[in-house]
Amino acid sequence: MKIMVTGGVRSGKSSFALELAEKYFKKKNFLATAIPFDEEMKRRIEQHKRERGEEYNTIEESIEIDKWACEDIILDCITLWMNNIFYFKREKDWEGILTKFLDNLKENAVIVTNETGLGNIPADPLTRKYNDYMGKANVLIASRMDWVYMLISGIPLRIK
Repeated sequence: MKIMVTGGVRSGKSSFALELAEKYFKKKNFLATAIPFDEEMKRRIEQHKRERGEEYNTIEESIEIDKWACEDIILDCITLWMNNIFYFKREKDWEGILTKFLDNLKENAVIVTNETGLGNIPADPLTRKYNDYMGKANVLIASRMDWVYMLISGIPLRIK
């Protein structure tokens, strides 16, 4: 089962991804894309580590996610991965890396992402470009998944 979990910030996506893994996974692999750039992000990362516990094999990879497509994996999250793509000026590579990851993905995967384009159109060109790339990435991922869930206020809605 390949599942995409999307929604807004702090909508419960990561917790729901862990619930899905408990239900469908034999092994527990976690591909974390966040880079702890500041204290607040460090706290968020630590909170997520506590939430998932030590039973997960955690892989930390900020860019080259395509090297880690395996069975029984949660990728959390595409949004921070795309942020890293922009930060390290790898915009030309994002689609190839993501496509290769999806092509090599084994059974039982949960991919966590954010819906970044539901609000106002950003005033600055860089944020508009980021939202455009995120929209394209989410469409690509959803097209390859068996199920897609959107979380709204902690409530998962299956949309595919």
